[in-house]
Parts: sequence; structure tokens; C-alpha cells
Amino acid sequence: MTEMRKLTKGARRIALTGTCLMMMAGCAVFQQSDDDESTEDSTAGEIFRRAEVTLESGDGEEAAGLFGEVERLYPYSELARRALVMQAYSYHLDRDYEAARGAAERFLSNYPADEDAPWARYIVALSYYDQIDDVGRDQGLTFQALQALRAVIEEHPESEHARSAALKFDLAFDHLAAKEMEVGRYYLKRGHYLAAVNRFRVVVEDFQTTSQTPEALHRLVEGYLALGLESEAQTAGAVLGHNFGGTEWYEASYALLTGNGLEPAARGDSWLRRVFRQTLRGEWL
Repeated sequence: MTEMRKLTKGARRIALTGTCLMMMAGCAVFQQSDDDESTEDSTAGEIFRRAEVTLESGDGEEAAGLFGEVERLYPYSELARRALVMQAYSYHLDRDYEAARGAAERFLSNYPADEDAPWARYIVALSYYDQIDDVGRDQGLTFQALQALRAVIEEHPESEHARSAALKFDLAFDHLAAKEMEVGRYYLKRGHYLAAVNRFRVVVEDFQTTSQTPEALHRLVEGYLALGLESEAQTAGAVLGHNFGGTEWYEASYALLTGNGLEPAARGDSWLRRVFRQTLRGEWL
């Protein structure tokens, strides 16, 4: 009798477990059916509008999936092209930069002459630009951002995105110069003056239109004086005074030079003297 009760209890547990599993499976089937109905039985326009509403609510990942459904279910519709670039935009807002770049590049490959092509190319550029980290990190993404931003400017100069790309290009360019300055300061503080001078020279020659140039010239004055190269230090001070005479960097360089019995003046025949001659002719900066 006891064994019979145990068997009955066991059978009840098995039956109950089976019932629960069936209910869970039923819920899953119902959910899947409900999801399928929301896309499979909807028109391209209905899915697209739902994706737009979802994107406005801030759910970029879900919106990207819905825009992808438009392209999957209605690949030859007029909305399929728009959905692809909107998918790229949605991924970008969700900070899924690799997916955003992939969707945008696929759009450019399929519809290179479409009116949304400038926007797609801009999204590619942003997928790099928005990942640029602090100055201390590796600058590989900055180079990629510059190349992609340049493509927007050169290939779509009349588009609404060209101006924004140009502004971001300048900021990314300044970012690279800031990296050179950081390394140069590191060497300067540790007494590696020649290595520091070489970094500051890169800024002056290759990044002269950035906001880093005045400080780079001042640091050249410091570095050259530390190396005992007075003519170079004076010339760096002269270039700094001619182009950025009202800055704190020129005041600091002037005080440093005069404190050593020198003055800002073009001396010798170094690379800086060439820069100074270009400055006088209006060819520098």
C-alpha cells in the first residue's frame, strides 16, 4: 500500500511536470506566433512605421531589427533601400558601431548613387569618429576617422553632411596633434630633449593649423635651450611671436629667452628658418 502511494505521488509529479512543460511550450509557441504575425503579416509600410516609432522611443537595437525585417520581407520595395540606411543609423544610435558601419557600407555598395548615399558615408565616418578615445590611447581609429570624413567631404561636397564632416575632421586632426604633444611633453619632462624636439617639430610641420601649434613652438624653445641650440630656440620664438604674439605661450617663451640673455629672432639656417621665411611670405598657416 505504501509503495502504491509512492507510485501515485511520483505519477502526480511527472504529470504536473509534463503539464508545466506543455504550458511553457504553448506560451513560447504563442509568443513566436505573435511575433511572426507582427512582421510576416504586415506591409512594408507598417513595419517601417513601427521601426520609426521604436527608434523614437530610444530602442535602437529593436528598431534596427525591424528595419532589417523590411529589407528581408520586401527586398525589392521602395522602402527597402531607406530601411537599410535607417538600420545603419539605428545601430549607430545604439553604439553598435561595427554593425552600423556594416549596414552603411552595404547600402553604399548596393545604392551608390542614391540620395541617401552621403548620409550612409557619413555614418561610416561617425562609426570611427565616435570611438575616438582620450589622447593617451592608440590613435588608429583617429586615422580611420580622418580618412572616412575626408571621403564625405570630397565625394559629397554639396551635401548637408559635408560641413559637419569638415568640422569633425578638424577636431580629429587636432586630436592627433595632441597625441604628438603628449609624447613630446613626456620626453621633455624626462630630459630626452632631442626626442621631445622631434615630436614638437612634427606638430609644427604637419599639424600647423591645429590649436596645438603655439604650445609646440614654445616647447621647441624649451627643448632647444636645453640642448644648447640657442639659434634654433630664438627662431622658434620668432615664429611663435609672428603668428601667436598675443598668447600665453609667446609670453612664456619671451620670458625664457630674455632670461637667458636672448631674444626672439630668426637665426641660423635650420628648418625653423625656412618656416619663418614662409611665415613672412604668408605661406605658413
